[in-house]
Amino acid sequence: MDDRREPAAPAVRVSDRDRDEALGVLTVALVEGRLDPHEHEIRAKRALRARTDDELAALTADLPAPAPTRSDQDRKDLREWLAEWRYWLGGAVIMSGIWGARCAQKGELTYYWPVTPLAVWAAVLIAIAIWPRDTGDSDEGDGGRTVAR
Repeated sequence: MDDRREPAAPAVRVSDRDRDEALGVLTVALVEGRLDPHEHEIRAKRALRARTDDELAALTADLPAPAPTRSDQDRKDLREWLAEWRYWLGGAVIMSGIWGARCAQKGELTYYWPVTPLAVWAAVLIAIAIWPRDTGDSDEGDGGRTVAR
């Protein structure tokens, strides 16, 4: 029997921030009634002594991740919206390049046609930014979640 195995990946040391995140998960579990106070205390002490990510993962493996806070969701939405503007800029560069190549081929400046699709795209992105957000916890369709804005 050949017992050649890949060496296990070395454990990664955790930071204070990692410990704080694990303590946050444990605290939410306590508040939700998933952990009793005694078990929370034991796990919290182990989290504070944890040195590797494996040790922390074992303490929270049977608990669901807490739902993102409103501010976390807002930051995520902003990152996604700014990423859409980067795509818009990439589209502007590509369309302007096509327009410029066509003008060079004809030997004259022609109507800058990229203005139309870029204006429509920009209008949509601006509308997404100013459109009222659904902040209620409705059970309709998407469970009250909002589309990235």
